[in-house]
Amino acid sequence: MLSLSRYLVLMLAVLWTTVALAASVAGVLATVDSDTGAITVDAASKKGQEFTADEKTNITLDGKKATLADLAEGQRVTVTTTTAGKVTKIVAKSVVGATPRTGGAKSAGATANTGWHQYGGPNRDNVSPETELLKSWPTGGPELKWTISGIGEGYSSVALSGDKLLTMGNRGNEETTICLNAETGKELWATPTGQAYRENMGNGPRGTPTIDGDKVYVLGAKGDLACLELSSGKKVWGGNILQEFGANNIQWGISESVLIDGPNLVCTPGGKGAAMVALDKTNGKLKWKASVQGDPQTGYSSILPVEFGGTRMYVNFVHTGVIAVDAKTGSFLWGNKSPANGTANCSSPVFEGDSVFAASGYETGGTLIKMSGSRGKITAEEVYSTKDMESHHGGMVVVGGYLYGFDDAVLKCLELKTGNVRWQDRSVGKGSLVYADGMLILRSENGPVALVKATPTAYEETGRFEPPRSNKPAWPHPVVANGCLFLRDMNQLMCYKVK
Repeated sequence: MLSLSRYLVLMLAVLWTTVALAASVAGVLATVDSDTGAITVDAASKKGQEFTADEKTNITLDGKKATLADLAEGQRVTVTTTTAGKVTKIVAKSVVGATPRTGGAKSAGATANTGWHQYGGPNRDNVSPETELLKSWPTGGPELKWTISGIGEGYSSVALSGDKLLTMGNRGNEETTICLNAETGKELWATPTGQAYRENMGNGPRGTPTIDGDKVYVLGAKGDLACLELSSGKKVWGGNILQEFGANNIQWGISESVLIDGPNLVCTPGGKGAAMVALDKTNGKLKWKASVQGDPQTGYSSILPVEFGGTRMYVNFVHTGVIAVDAKTGSFLWGNKSPANGTANCSSPVFEGDSVFAASGYETGGTLIKMSGSRGKITAEEVYSTKDMESHHGGMVVVGGYLYGFDDAVLKCLELKTGNVRWQDRSVGKGSLVYADGMLILRSENGPVALVKATPTAYEETGRFEPPRSNKPAWPHPVVANGCLFLRDMNQLMCYKVK
């Protein structure tokens, strides 16, 4: 008969062995078949890892119990298995801004969750789902596939759907939405969608088109909003959000890229009682207005959809700070003024787990905001503020719990939960960035483009080149899609092979 002490030692050994032998793989869901239970996961260490789930597998999506039919390609997952390879648990994080699959197939009208159909990529988090990309570049940079000029002045980046690429530019006295063939750069159609915007910091539209199925949605620098047919550029409906909601334009022009979320088009006019609005995407009719105390003007960032505590919310960085409203009703949920400056809040917030991080330039810095609560009763408290992430225009990205972004002219890696700086490098200068396949692509506003490993260990550069330049800052964010790197610079657009 075992003594109590020996029994406890034996049980601990069994428990340790069970835990040690269980395996977890974290990555991006590449394929899912809800009929057979077969899934494949692209992890940083290995692509195309295959697993099979069954009716006993514990599956959660955004913290709620789910089934395989609720999962979709592009979602971030952690798969836990036994030593025999049996899948015991799948923890999934949804692709924000996209409609999840139901009944084992993608819902009608669902937004594609791969590629680059909107500003910031599939999840609006500056993360590209592309894989098998070059891990280093030759001297002079990757191969130039094509270049085109004549798209008009502007700071718009690009959105892609299949073989179609969308951007915007000033042409004469009109703001124009332009569709190109993504393989060749050949212009397919161009549609005037607003009045040309001119300003001494740079003429032209600032926002990026949003593609949703067979429609394209654009918001111009003067507040002109339009819905177009993707195939032809034919205008379906349009209006002006500043006029409609009694708002004034901001100093350097409306810069928001609209969000399409299910049936809604969501944007941030900044008018009285209309800090944020949801419109019916089919006709532009108002569904709700979000009233925020003080009626803050809009900022220069774009909305981030967030799921937390069973609540879907829209988070944006307006002139006075970060705000979050209920996605169903527009009711104000929480706000934080710490990361706001009095000049221009440009970088969109990022989201990880239960926290939102927002940052701005002009000697202000960033703030981590932690949420709590559930079912519409969400509160948020400040965890820390830091001067080590004065993000001007270039956005930020979170990879493996670490935040990468430009602290003014210094690229930094911060531990997100603490704000502690892991490394920094100023060789590229102030710019923007995108994450793809384990790497960061950095674009300096003054010209250089660099390839850097996304690791908290140290700055490790594996390539750099100097693309052709205009006489204005290179502010459009880089895009990685279709195996290519797209760089917009005022009147020209360049496509480089990175696969």
